[in-house]
Amino acid sequence: MNFPIRLADGRNPFRDGPGLRVLVQIPCYNEAETLPAVLAAIPELIDGVGPVEIQVIDDGSDDDTVEVARRHGVHHILQQKGNKGLARSFQTGIEHAVRLGADIIVNTDGDNQYSGCSIPDLVRPIAEGRADIVLGDRRPGENRAFSPVKRWLQRCGSAVVRVLSGIDAPDAVTGFRAYSRDAALSITVMTRFSYTVETLIHAGQRGLTVVSVPVETHVTPRPSRLARTTRHFISRQLVTMLRSCLMYRSLETFLVAGLAMGAIGVLPILRFLWFYAIGEGDGHVQSLILGSVLVLAGYFTVVVAFLSDIVGTNRRLTEEALIRLRRLESDKTDRPAPGHRTRATVGHD
Repeated sequence: MNFPIRLADGRNPFRDGPGLRVLVQIPCYNEAETLPAVLAAIPELIDGVGPVEIQVIDDGSDDDTVEVARRHGVHHILQQKGNKGLARSFQTGIEHAVRLGADIIVNTDGDNQYSGCSIPDLVRPIAEGRADIVLGDRRPGENRAFSPVKRWLQRCGSAVVRVLSGIDAPDAVTGFRAYSRDAALSITVMTRFSYTVETLIHAGQRGLTVVSVPVETHVTPRPSRLARTTRHFISRQLVTMLRSCLMYRSLETFLVAGLAMGAIGVLPILRFLWFYAIGEGDGHVQSLILGSVLVLAGYFTVVVAFLSDIVGTNRRLTEEALIRLRRLESDKTDRPAPGHRTRATVGHD
């Protein structure tokens, strides 16, 4: 089997030294009850890949989540100052994993929804050089734990993500996924709600290779702590998609909107001109006013489209500079030896 991955110092881990360093991170919020089962299912070693370390990011839990993690020998425990949300916990974990020198980072949930036995399946496509990001596909279309409404919503969500990112992801909102080191270095999560959709759209824009593999899941009877209701979850994800659309496809978005408004505005103007031509224009001035407003609004929206494209170019240059800076910092940082343990409190403004 060919393992083309090289570490930051240029070594081929399967020829020049020990295997890849795999880190499984678990963002947690009040998961003391289910965390032991999650930890017990995580393998200590993946054959042909390398050892596995575990990292728990506690998002201001009120229960004994941190104590449970300590008792079960979790290698790295990060405690956030207060409840920052899933997206912030994910980003905190990714940043720390990169500093630790992780070559592959697996993200799973603390509610025991995902089976740890599927972790090797997520890791291998990256270890073999076939993917940058691997998604754990819960197979929403046939998963009995999903209601018919949820299955339909999953299909719709995946279709929207496909349009925005060009990535065919059957389960776009799965939290069970693996990232290569390079993919992790390029990730910047802006939302505070959920990272799942935003990171996929970002990956598509950066041309990262994303694949899906089927994974085993468990039924979790308790309601989701991410969103109060399905309607709340959908509304937040739609906002995330809209923001991503404006961020990554601003030219197309504003250009289409501007041209559409301009085209609609022409219709009442033509209506006014028709009545004016037959001598009845006095009673239809409102059509002229409405059409003029729409045409002007369309014109300014088109101007915004080109301005936003210029801003987007600057953003992409800034992103590239940030990624290069992260790589430089990562290469200069001394990697802790495998087995190193972390106990830290972290916070963000």
